[in-house]
Amino acid sequence: MPYTINCNGRLLSMERPLVMGILNITRDSFFDGGRHYEEKDYIAHAERMLAEGADIIDIGCMSTRPGAETLPEAEELRVAATAVRNLHTRFPEATLSIDTWRASVARAAVENGAAIINDISGGDFDTEMFPTVAALQVPYILMHTSGTPEVMQQRTQYDDVVKSVFRHLSERLERLRLLNVKDVIADVGFGFGKTVEQNYELLRNFGIFKSLGCPLLCALSRKSMIYKVTGGTPSDALEATVAAHTIALIQGADMLRAHDVKAARDAISIVKAAFPARQGTAGA
Repeated sequence: MPYTINCNGRLLSMERPLVMGILNITRDSFFDGGRHYEEKDYIAHAERMLAEGADIIDIGCMSTRPGAETLPEAEELRVAATAVRNLHTRFPEATLSIDTWRASVARAAVENGAAIINDISGGDFDTEMFPTVAALQVPYILMHTSGTPEVMQQRTQYDDVVKSVFRHLSERLERLRLLNVKDVIADVGFGFGKTVEQNYELLRNFGIFKSLGCPLLCALSRKSMIYKVTGGTPSDALEATVAAHTIALIQGADMLRAHDVKAARDAISIVKAAFPARQGTAGA
């Protein structure tokens, strides 16, 4: 049976992998910082992504690129609540996700129309996050990182990166299950506290994480693990991102978090045509 997640009473099926379109309402994100900061710009970009087939719009109001400074809580809360409310009003049928590690921001976003919480810290940066997710009963994206964006790239020492990330996610999944959080999506955290080589070790072994028993999100769009191999900048990394997405999809990725929605949808279509039995099945 395919995985499903309950988003404000609407079931999203992963019979085919879903596409989560990235909407950075920030001034300093690594690829599109500042492009969609104003209301008219983020509304227009969300509309474009939905027209291209985005299943989810993931709204981030604080950059989490390596070395990024932490935004004051009041500022993130203000921007997130306003943006989610505006987007929910403009696109009431869209499934919105909030990209935050703060429980207060997550709660405010859900109260204003968000249906999913995407937490880069896996509950490690704010001890109130897991209880908040349990109280709100919304799907939760559990990601691995080794530390805050300011220091994570100084913490890349693992005896075995695949085993370490698997153990980390498994332990937190158990904590969430004990809190009766029903819909959890796991994210290995490409680019968060990993070297380029470690990122590719995780990508080569992505299918191992299917045994966690929950949907898997692949989030590597235009990251440095891509363009440090191919050369250039994030702006040059579309084709190589699609190649990396394809590797993850063949191994059972259930969701792609992507800047380029149409390209991600096309990759899903090709992989589904080639391997129809591998997509959308729990534990596949």
